[in-house]
Amino acid sequence: MIRIYSENEIEILRQGGKILAKIIEELKKEVKPGVTTKHLNKVAEDLVFSWGAKPSFKGFEGFPSALCTSINEEIVHAVPGKRKLKEGDILSLDLGIRFEGYYTDMAITIPIGRIDKKTRKLIKITKEALKIGIKQTKPGSHLGDIGYAIQKYVEKNGFNVVRELVGHGVGKKVHEEPKIPNYGNPGQGPELKVGMVLALEPMVTVDDWQVEKTKDGWGYKTVDNSLSAHFEHTITITSKGPKVLTQL
Repeated sequence: MIRIYSENEIEILRQGGKILAKIIEELKKEVKPGVTTKHLNKVAEDLVFSWGAKPSFKGFEGFPSALCTSINEEIVHAVPGKRKLKEGDILSLDLGIRFEGYYTDMAITIPIGRIDKKTRKLIKITKEALKIGIKQTKPGSHLGDIGYAIQKYVEKNGFNVVRELVGHGVGKKVHEEPKIPNYGNPGQGPELKVGMVLALEPMVTVDDWQVEKTKDGWGYKTVDNSLSAHFEHTITITSKGPKVLTQL
């Protein structure tokens, strides 16, 4: 069942989402060549606690860190460690927080120094695909409309959407119903209603969309080692259309 949130609950989610967006902005300032992903995780966790929130990923199903730091061919859920960022990498930062009992989720992909033209396009198209998906989240639309719009835009621009990993509902739990694929058919799936809270997250690859687990068993990467980008926002559906909760 897809949960419907009250106006009071959505106001708490909005406050938490704004805090999360501020944390991501601060975290971006730490990203540069030579920095370890472990350092970024420490900064993220300290920031989360400084805002009176808690990291929602740490301990979730045993996950060992607050932040997910996926580099290059890694798609999502990569665990921070001793690996140092280097010029030409791309880094996906994925962070969730719990604020006053409610969860929000957000992800961005950023370049480390100079990157080539195709990689810049990958990041741009993935970010734009999220915006396009968000535009579909209005009362009376269907879940399939979101995935269809994202997939159509991504493939038109020469990239692919990951099939095995999806967006999700969010709010009282880290992951709730519904699952939100980044592909689909218009008019199919549950009808979208006012008060739903969704985490949309296009995951886009340069080449093959098939995925496999990383060696540590936590993350996911592309099977063919092609680059991947990831953007995510937590949104709610209002009578006037979508409202992004994880933005400043």
